Amino acid sequence: MFNAPALVAEITALSDAYEKALGENDLSALDAFFYEGAETVRYGVGENLYGAEEIAAFRRARSGGSPPRRVLRRAITTWGETSAVVSLEFQREGSSRIGRQMQTWVLTEQGWKIIAAHVSLMAERPETSSPAG
Repeated sequence: MFNAPALVAEITALSDAYEKALGENDLSALDAFFYEGAETVRYGVGENLYGAEEIAAFRRARSGGSPPRRVLRRAITTWGETSAVVSLEFQREGSSRIGRQMQTWVLTEQGWKIIAAHVSLMAERPETSSPAG
């Protein structure tokens, strides 16, 4: 079953809490959102991180935290009762570039956790002027 309303609401609240923690550079909260295992992967704008320890170390080494941003669009897809994907577009303050973030959430014994994440910035211009087809 896709997108059960109660589950979408729960994941939306988690996504909102993640954005708040990111904006406040709340390292403890950010760490708690990620699954604490070697299976967790986060691809960032300039880094590939494997395992919760690398992700936490990256956050602590980044001066000032994530650049301030505003959410432009968010799509949440759930399936079953234990998996969800949050797809988010954002724009960093002072930049015209669009950023993208995808998070795969899984329900664990410790609650909902991010098991995979990807953050990227769009190219200055599209690779094509129009879709093929």
